[in-house]
Amino acid sequence: MWFNGLLDLSVMQLILVTLGMTHVTIVSVTLYLHRHSAHNSLDLHPALKHFFRFWLWLTTAQNTKEWTAIHRKHHAKCETEEDPHSPVVLGIRKVLFQGAELYAESATPETLERYGQRTPEDWVEHNVYSRYKMLGIALMAVINLALFGVHGIWIWAVQMMWIPVWAAGVVNGIGHWMGYRNYECADNARNISPLGFLIGGEELHNNHHTYPNSSKLSRRWFEVDIGWGYIRLFQLFGLAKPKGYRPIAHHVPGKLEVDVETVQAIANNRFDIMRQYRKRVMEPVLRQQKSLMDDEIRPRYRKLKQLLSREVTLIQPKEKETLESVLERNAVLRQIYEKSHELQALWRQRGLKPQDKLNALMEWCREAEASGIRYLEEFAEHLRAYSLRPSA
Repeated sequence: MWFNGLLDLSVMQLILVTLGMTHVTIVSVTLYLHRHSAHNSLDLHPALKHFFRFWLWLTTAQNTKEWTAIHRKHHAKCETEEDPHSPVVLGIRKVLFQGAELYAESATPETLERYGQRTPEDWVEHNVYSRYKMLGIALMAVINLALFGVHGIWIWAVQMMWIPVWAAGVVNGIGHWMGYRNYECADNARNISPLGFLIGGEELHNNHHTYPNSSKLSRRWFEVDIGWGYIRLFQLFGLAKPKGYRPIAHHVPGKLEVDVETVQAIANNRFDIMRQYRKRVMEPVLRQQKSLMDDEIRPRYRKLKQLLSREVTLIQPKEKETLESVLERNAVLRQIYEKSHELQALWRQRGLKPQDKLNALMEWCREAEASGIRYLEEFAEHLRAYSLRPSA
């Protein structure tokens, strides 16, 4: 009995129990630490919040203030020297294999003071979770040994490795290194689906960095945000309330007039607007122009397709030279490229009054419709139909 513990489980049962416990840890991180504490995109019932805090104390020795502060700093200083864990700056190997150490190094008093606001400051936080950080994981080891016998040793080891490997390493490392991008946000965040069961929706990293205050991370039909499924389940029982997960932009078929609400709607939904511009304008025009490209440029077609819609601050000097050389030879591609930046200027220029933005959008639509490029004309018509979502 003592060898197999109080539960005396088979090997398969032990594996399933281990996966179940690590899954609870992932759900605790993505719902409580990430969406609730760091980004305030989700309200949780006090009982559920405290369960998550207790479970994270047992399985990660991570307290709320440290994790929250480091993650907020990551968003504020993303891909710079001050980013706590950027593979672009530090290299993929360091972030992938030393993610937990980078978190520990980043938990300075200055970081906690500046970015750790609105985190628990109650008695149990000060006198238990923060004061005795290692006591939780030691208690977890004792519980595992009692329940699972000698198997509790490897189960505990898996639990201790789970977050450093999957969250600190894979999400923060690979999620800023390789994968696909739905949106051209200003950093190198990427989606690395499908890993939903293992990291609870956190694999949709490009979506999150584009809309950090959204409690729902999935954006396309094939993307599965398991964390969002739990949010909806807890919502049924009054334990959770999501905030800010729906864009306020609303497409009204048949609307032809550009107004202030049109400007507000597309500015709010700007990343999706530019994704649509890529799909509706850049890609079809590029396909048309491919046959007209000379033999020197045609082999670079795939790279050019990426560069035309790439966030300009992420384009490397050599890539910029390639792009410029192509645009100099093709007036149509230059026109759609310049029109994309003119559209982005509506929300990137500071100090523009609403009426100035409205006039600029109206002029953009007029020029697009007079361009002689069918896809650009159709996109201008598409933009005119945007408005703000009606109140529920």
